[in-house]
Amino acid sequence: MSGHEDIESRRRFLKLAAGTAAAAVVIGGLPRVARADDLPHLSDADPTAKALGYVEDASTTKDPKHKAGDACSNCQFYSGGATGFGPCQLFPGKAVSSKGWCISHTPKKA
Repeated sequence: MSGHEDIESRRRFLKLAAGTAAAAVVIGGLPRVARADDLPHLSDADPTAKALGYVEDASTTKDPKHKAGDACSNCQFYSGGATGFGPCQLFPGKAVSSKGWCISHTPKKA
């Protein structure tokens, strides 16, 4: 009986080892997640940026929907830092300025 349990134990170990090795290969082969520093900055010429009235500096917009103090840094769609550039859900794969603004600005909830 003890020999049978040893064989089952070895089989479980080998299955676990093979599964772990396969997972390591898959994870190692996945592309690295892009960081905000790696993202290209959103251009004013971008069609989505134009459609949403994006400006890199909120103080330069003449859009009547802009309210004083509104900027990407305090928008719920922006996930970057308080300064510099960071990702925005509205512009996937691009970094927007924390000082920027667009007509979709929605204040972060407290």
